[in-house]
Amino acid sequence: MGDLPPLSRAPLSRDLFDFEPDGGQAPLWVMHCAEGPVPRPVAEAVRAFLDRETRPWTLRWEEDFLGIPRAVRRAAASVLGARAGDISLVPTTSAGLATIAQGMPLGRGDEILLPLGEFPANAWPWRALAARGVVVREVPLWDGHAAGRAAWRSAPPPADVDPEARLAEAIGPRTRLVAASWVRFQDGLRFDLRALAAACRGRGVPLVVDGIQGAGTLGVDLDRSGVAAFATGGHKGLLAPQGLGLLWTEGAFRRELAPPGGWLSVEDATDFARPSTDFDRRFVAGGEALELGVPNLLGGVALARALELLAGAGIARIEAHVLALVDALLDRLAHGPWSGEAARLHALRGRGRLGPIVALHHGDRGPDGLARRLEEARGRGIFASVREGYLRIAFHGWHVAADVERLADWLAG
Repeated sequence: MGDLPPLSRAPLSRDLFDFEPDGGQAPLWVMHCAEGPVPRPVAEAVRAFLDRETRPWTLRWEEDFLGIPRAVRRAAASVLGARAGDISLVPTTSAGLATIAQGMPLGRGDEILLPLGEFPANAWPWRALAARGVVVREVPLWDGHAAGRAAWRSAPPPADVDPEARLAEAIGPRTRLVAASWVRFQDGLRFDLRALAAACRGRGVPLVVDGIQGAGTLGVDLDRSGVAAFATGGHKGLLAPQGLGLLWTEGAFRRELAPPGGWLSVEDATDFARPSTDFDRRFVAGGEALELGVPNLLGGVALARALELLAGAGIARIEAHVLALVDALLDRLAHGPWSGEAARLHALRGRGRLGPIVALHHGDRGPDGLARRLEEARGRGIFASVREGYLRIAFHGWHVAADVERLADWLAG
């Protein structure tokens, strides 16, 4: 797969994390696709700020109340390839997407297009518009693709899958927006954001992205992507606690949205020489226009520090390392009970269709078979996850070759 880094040199030092052995082997956490481990420096920054919160007279207006949100936007800009002024601080991925959904001028007969099987964070914000008469239409991405109650009976994505083409072909005269995940949560399929954004633009509709399963492990240049909006929580690949995330919006698209009406989203909001009850103001032009009041400052301290660690390690280095780990695991699984899945995923990897999640389709193992696999893994100190018929292994920048060997030994059983 090209020149990839040696797996012994992890971009993120394991010493950043609390992976101490508890009587046996050190825990092997390969499920940041559910919850990322918070690095020690992040926890230390939170404790220091919380200590100051108990003595509020030590807090500073410029450095803390205003400075912490600025630090988050600045660090996020470097990780996401964006301008800090285009970033809004939101509690979760869902909150970011709901801000878009509620702010768009959508009405009866308008259609939102989604890939079949999106995570609920990128489904309910659009489905909530049903009271306005807005229709959500889901598009199967390959033959045999199923979701909902039939999810466990779905065929996995084949090597020649072309999800961008499937979605582009489905855009119709009533389609007002396409919303898709960058990396799908269950099957791990990775979209080509530039290609999909270009296809959407060519048909006159914006692309909104749920980016949580790629942010922190994959490189992205949002300023040049053609995407209209990108939302992510901070608690997975971005390695912060739950409760604060990021919403990036392209400027022209943002100007079409109705702001939610936060008190800090207007001009001179923090200039208390001007009476706060003077409502003769305009909304600001930047990402702060989409924020609802004071962001979670404690979460901001955590997210800013986590983003700084990721930026310091280099997102490009993390991505190269993660993909090398994926290749190494698939090579080790090429002979044995998962050989068919290894071949399928190798082919997808060769076409740039995989990100940090190696999602092994259950075949005929079923829920009970995968549950037994997870139980066995926990007995070995390995923490993986199962979603909708796939056994998920998620790599990040701290994993090394020895982790691949542990995983391969477990899966070969």
